[in-house]
Amino acid sequence: MALSDRLELVNPSEIRKLFDLAQGVEGLISLGIGEPDFDTPEHIKEYAKEALDKGMTHYSPNAGIMMLREAISEKLREQNGIEADPRSEIMILVGANQAFILGLAAFLKEGEEVLIPSPMFVSYAPAVILAGGRPVEVPTYEENEFRLSVDDLEKHVSEKTRALIINSPNNPTGAVLTKKDLEEIADFAVEHDLIVFSDEVYEHFVYDGVKNHSIASLDGMFERTITINGFSKTFAMTGWRLGFVAAPSWVIEKMARFQMYNATCPVTFVQYAAAKAIHDPRSWEAVEEMRQEYDRRRNLVWKRLNEIGLPTVKPKGAFYIFPRIRDTGLSSNEFSELMLKEARVAVVPGSAFGNAGEGYIRISYATAYEQLEEAMDRMEKVLKEKGLV
Repeated sequence: MALSDRLELVNPSEIRKLFDLAQGVEGLISLGIGEPDFDTPEHIKEYAKEALDKGMTHYSPNAGIMMLREAISEKLREQNGIEADPRSEIMILVGANQAFILGLAAFLKEGEEVLIPSPMFVSYAPAVILAGGRPVEVPTYEENEFRLSVDDLEKHVSEKTRALIINSPNNPTGAVLTKKDLEEIADFAVEHDLIVFSDEVYEHFVYDGVKNHSIASLDGMFERTITINGFSKTFAMTGWRLGFVAAPSWVIEKMARFQMYNATCPVTFVQYAAAKAIHDPRSWEAVEEMRQEYDRRRNLVWKRLNEIGLPTVKPKGAFYIFPRIRDTGLSSNEFSELMLKEARVAVVPGSAFGNAGEGYIRISYATAYEQLEEAMDRMEKVLKEKGLV
């Protein structure tokens, strides 16, 4: 199948459709886009200016500048317990999203299957399709806090299964896999000889004393794991488009070859700024300030949703919450359209995140506390007027 044919199988993001509808809605409060409302810390901007002044406006190596790869190697060792050689096992990307197509293209053969826990981030299934594979949704459940279990995986694995994608902390549910969960998933991956894509872009945003763990740090797992991360969420650098992966050298070599004919390289002066930011304590102070504010917002939204009558699991990570709206009798699309038109609040239908997302909506609490309070008031008013709660 030609790539152009595969593109016909990939639908535009439901999130983007929603925001097309939202254009021109006066007084809209958007709880949809997964983007920090914080600006990039000033010292990181200054590092980018410093790089420009140094003349760092030329191509970098396809895999990224060594300065940044070395900084990431140190970060992975200290924060994640992952040993990765910056020369051959780390690669810089134009945003973390690139990791999926570039990584899948490194080994996936036509028709091979990739297990994806559902609800799932909107990019995963399209990336598998574009790489020639077949996405297989593995439902996760509210009663298990939407955490993936091996029992769920065993029901969907087949002799065609080649890889597994995990995302912890999770978008859209906020679920965080425990170390025990990861150990069981690792055993499953070894038993079935699977490559694991571990999306950890929300790793620093965890709450209630929860710790995030990296599956690649477990014994024997680095050789079968592609760890995906970036700077968009951690340092509020979404528009800078900078991500990274740590993976076995044979994967990195193929991904860098793909990058050569794709984006060539990430922006050089942005890479310099990120490298300097990793080593600057002010960056991590800013991360902790953001985490604490997200936590405050999380507590507000979780409490209000349950009081309104929308049963909601309290998320342990990321900056999303995933209330159940099934009891209103509306589909997730109908619910989202009602909120948009009558409450002037944009939320994302759960169906945008796979079959297991139907009956839920995703709310991003990466917006100001006062706006969240107003949004909850508006939603409650409309739902009560309609007799839906």
